[in-house]
Formats: sequence, structure tokens, C-alpha cells
Amino acid sequence: MDLRTVPVSALPGVGAKRFEAIKSLGIENIYDLLFYFPFRYEDMEVKSLDDAIDQEKILLKGIVASDPVVARFGYKKNRLNVRIIVENESVMVTFFNQPWLKDKFVTGNEVAVYGKWNQNRRAITGMKVIGDGHAEDSIDSVYSVNKNIHQKTLINLIKAAYEEYSDQIKTIIPERILEKYHLMNDKDMVQGMHFPKNDEQNELARRTAKFREFFLFECGIQNMKSQDQVNQIGLLENYDKKYIEDFIDNLPFDLTTAQARVTQEILEDMNSTHHMNRLLQGDVGSGKTIVAVIAMLASVTAGYQAAIMAPTEILAQQHFEKIGKLLAPLKIRTSILTGSQTKKEHDAIADNVRAGKTNVIVGTHALIQDSVEFKDLGLIVIDEQHRFGVNQRKDLREKGNNPDVLAMTATPIPRTLAITTYGDMDVSRIDELPAGRKKIETYWIRSQKIEQMYRFVTKELADKAQIYVVTPLISESEKIDLKNAELIYDKFNELFAPKYKIGLLHGQMPNDQKEDVMNQFSHQKIDVLVSTTVIEVGVDVPNASVMVIYDANRFGLSQLHQLRGRVGRGEKQSYCILIADPKNETALERMKILTSTNDGFVLAEEDLKMRGAGDVLGSRQSGLPDFKVGDPVADINILETAQIEAEAMFKDEAMEKPENKVLKSFLNDEFEQLNNFD
Repeated sequence: MDLRTVPVSALPGVGAKRFEAIKSLGIENIYDLLFYFPFRYEDMEVKSLDDAIDQEKILLKGIVASDPVVARFGYKKNRLNVRIIVENESVMVTFFNQPWLKDKFVTGNEVAVYGKWNQNRRAITGMKVIGDGHAEDSIDSVYSVNKNIHQKTLINLIKAAYEEYSDQIKTIIPERILEKYHLMNDKDMVQGMHFPKNDEQNELARRTAKFREFFLFECGIQNMKSQDQVNQIGLLENYDKKYIEDFIDNLPFDLTTAQARVTQEILEDMNSTHHMNRLLQGDVGSGKTIVAVIAMLASVTAGYQAAIMAPTEILAQQHFEKIGKLLAPLKIRTSILTGSQTKKEHDAIADNVRAGKTNVIVGTHALIQDSVEFKDLGLIVIDEQHRFGVNQRKDLREKGNNPDVLAMTATPIPRTLAITTYGDMDVSRIDELPAGRKKIETYWIRSQKIEQMYRFVTKELADKAQIYVVTPLISESEKIDLKNAELIYDKFNELFAPKYKIGLLHGQMPNDQKEDVMNQFSHQKIDVLVSTTVIEVGVDVPNASVMVIYDANRFGLSQLHQLRGRVGRGEKQSYCILIADPKNETALERMKILTSTNDGFVLAEEDLKMRGAGDVLGSRQSGLPDFKVGDPVADINILETAQIEAEAMFKDEAMEKPENKVLKSFLNDEFEQLNNFD
């Protein structure tokens, strides 16, 4: 029997009204009900007053010492007070808005009360009287419910379902995997999750439930990848290997071991019918651009066009200049398309792209306009891909006949997000910096010591260094007391002009004005650039060697690391100065971590732990599915193990083996839902 086909209404006492109530929790069938697990547990072990901790939820047992009194207060509110003797001490017990519990307290009788302990008052705010459906020295399950259904009703329904249908619970995970990791079968897991007899049984059940949840999700991801390969036969980009080898040999620098490795991974994908959907991640300054250039050149030698899409015009222009310089001697025609171009300029470039006269096209979101058509697009490179929406990336892919896709990000992705959010992509990682790169020295000062920063900037300017100064706000805000770009711009002018030129850059400036300021800074016509975070990604000025960040505690670790990565790109020793007055332990810890390491991957992991995926990537774009049992950050080791086992299940037709029959049948029914995960 498939419990997913048995409605909850099959249980005694579940009529139309109750069915609608439980349906509001997302529960429609017996399977849903049995796998609707508690979100926490309450320890029903009796505590001694000597062991009680203030504000802790505890279970106390004592003798009722007085008649209970119910007093009314406020509008339709009441309070029940009763004293019990616990270990020869009188303890006041208070229940709010539960007058019916009065009958549970009979003077001279023993009673057990679960609630929150107040150490100063030597009193407990009661939550429940034990004995009514609870057992002492047990673990009570607590479920997420709503106004339509009570805890007690849900618990009774789960008990009834388990008693009636537990023998019909099929174990989904293959026996081989259960034995390998010492996990429970599904029937025992369900029992251990809902009605644990002890901590050991509950712990094993939870570990099993986490693995099961992650494993099924990862199977969905692997199915997406396999379907992508079946449904979308990739381009066979038969590139000129000798030409590419000569290009790499003639570069004015040697590729790092990591660059060479990921380049090989990408070229192997391109030179096969495997549809490339690869994520290239590398820390700031690790050399992703040259890898992308090699891939684009390979696509051109195979007879295709290549395109690279950047999130800002500044970054697109920078890519265009770099790529053009590298490819021009090879007679490779490169063009740029941006939103600020005139219609005449846009149309002329678009005509060349359509006719195939342009080999490599650099652009912003302007590339996905209807007016842009490619003759034969073979490779798409999407830079800082998280800056583009899903639909924008999809629109660009549809410009060609299933072109290969290389997404790049300089924002190091924590393992958790790589496994979940980017699980359908192959991942290449550049995990070393080019030789000769000096470590950026990072310092943190409080605002009252800002004069030290001014003295340091004076010394660096005298040494012909260029300075970035970053602030969270553009102009003064009455609501938030933060340093702002315009105020700081005025201050630096007051201190350093006219000897040194001070520039101002922020997102509300017109694009042509922003480009003009950046060009002046790039050509050393501006010495100090006061800016908002518009310079966070991609801006490359080798002579800039100092990054000053005001109100650094307002930024996440990854964003601070991105900003820091704007310096340290030349031969000079570079510095990052964080100005912050952290108001809590988390903000203080952030400053300590940033000054202790330059490793973006380490910082990304810490950022995820401290802020959560919603804050790191934006609440709607966090990419993490809504796991019910497992925490992909805290349970990363279980998640990684589940991923490995799921990958193995989709290789060498492993799913077709008899021992995996139940899993295959279950997944066939579930894949439609799993594939809808966005």
C-alpha cells in the first residue's frame, strides 16, 4: 500500500472540517502525517531545584500545598496560582488563561508541572500538568501547528495513524546505505521521531531523518542533471587544441596549477556532446577572466561565437578592454553592447553579431534584448552570475542552439550553497592566487582613532598610492547614523585637496558620469575615490593599494572581502582599514575574522554561519530549500554524504538494480515536485 494515496480522512474522527484544518498544515494523506516531524522536543525528566537554571524549561514534582486560586485581570484574562512543596521548598506555580487546570491540583496530592523556571522568584510559569497524555522521564514532541488545529489533536492523529499503518511504512533508502551509515529503517525512524523512548533513540532517528531528507533532495538534483543531458544534447565544440596551447604558452605569465586544472575541465566539457553547465568560482584576484578568455577563444576556433555578460557597464567595459587587448593580435573581432549606447551604435554592432562578423561579444543585460541575434552562439560566460535573475540567464541561453554555459562568481560560495543552490551545476574552483600576489594587510580601528587613518593615508598618498574610501550611504540620513559618501568626500577634500584630487562615485549617478569617474581613477587622475559599494565587484585598478571602509560593521563578511579585493592587484603592498564600532558580539567577531584571514572561502563559510543564507544572498534568492528536519549549514557533513550517495545512485544504471526498486518507484512519483524547486 502506498500511504500517499490514503487520505487523512480515513482515520476515525476526521470529518470534512477536521480534514480542512489539518490540510492547512500541508498534510493531506497518511504519509504526510507520519512524516510531519516535531520541530523540537521537551525533556520530561524531573529536575532537582539545585540543578534548575533560570528561564530554563523544566519538570518539577511536588505536593500541592494550597487550594488553587483563579484571578481575573485585563480583558478576558485570568491567572491560576497554586503553591507546591518541592524538596521542602514552597514553589509558586502560575498558569495563564487555563482556569480548567484548577481541578488538577488537590491539596495533599502529588503533581508534576512542566514550565519555565524563574530563579529569582523561586517560581515556575506552568505550560502543562504532566499526567494527561504525558509520561515522566520521557521526551515530549512539539509540533508546528496553527489556529486551526491544536497540538493534542495532531499528536492523537499521528498516534492513530502509526498504530493503524506503521506496518505499511516502506523504507526508501536502500539497505546497503542504511548499513553503511548505521541508520534506521523508515518505520523505526518514524517511531523514534514522534515517540522516542530515550535520547539515544531520538538522536539516531533524527540523524536518519536528516540524511533521508537530504538524500531525496540530492536525488532530485541528480535527476535534473541527468534529464538536462538527455533532453539537451550539448554542442560538440571541436576546438583547435594546438592553437589554444600556443595561446596559453605565449601569455606573459604562467597559469597557476588551479587555473590550468579548471581550464582543462572546461575545455573537456566543450569538446564533448555533454551540455556544459559549469560554475567557475574563485576568490577575488584568482584569475578567472583569463580562464574565460581561453574558453571563448576555443569556442571561436570551433566556428562559434562567444558572449560574456556582466552585471554593470563598468565591469563590461573593463572586460571588453582586457579581452580585446588579448584577442586583437589574433584577429579575433570583439564588440561591446551596453544600454547606454545610442540606437545607431547598438544597431551597427547588433548587425555584425547577427551576420557572424563579430566573434566575441561583451555586454550587460543589453545582450538579451530582442534586437540582439547571434549567428551561431557556442559559449555563454555569465560573470557574477548571482547578480542576474533566473529569467535573464535563461533568456541569454535561448539566444543560441543550446550553447555551453560557464557561470563565474568572485563571491566564494559556501559548501552548503554549492551542494544545494548550485547542485545542478558542475563546479570548478580556483583555490590559489597567482604567484607574487602579496597578502593584503587588514586592520580594524574604532572611529575615535580615525586620525590614525588620516595620517596613514597621507603617507600612502605621498608614496603615489591611490585610495578607495567606501561608505554604506550616499547622503546624510536622519534615521541611520552612518558616515555618508558626500560628507566623507567633503572631509577628504578639506584634508587633502588641492594637492590631491578627490573623486566621488555612487549608484545614483548617471552611467556616463560613473564611467568618467572610474576612467579618471584608472588613469591616476583621481587619487582618492570616495564611493558606495558600486565598486564592490570587478573594478581593477592595479595602482590602488589602500581600501578604507567606514561603518564596516554594517557589511557582511563576504561583502567586506569583495571590497578588500579591489586592492592588492598590483606590485605594491596593499592595506585594508576597517572603521567600525561594533555594538554586539556578532559584529565584533566579524571584525576579528576579517583581520585574521584573507581566504574568501573560509570567510564565506563563517558568513553563512553568522548571518544565514537569507542575509548572505538575499531572503528570496538564498537558494536554500525549506528543509524540515536537517539544517544544511549545521549538518553540512550529512548533506555532503547524502550528495555523494545520490550521485552514485545515478551512475552506471545503479537505480535499475533490484535493491533500489523501492527508491526508484518513490522518486518517480516525487520528481515532478522536486524539479519544481527554484
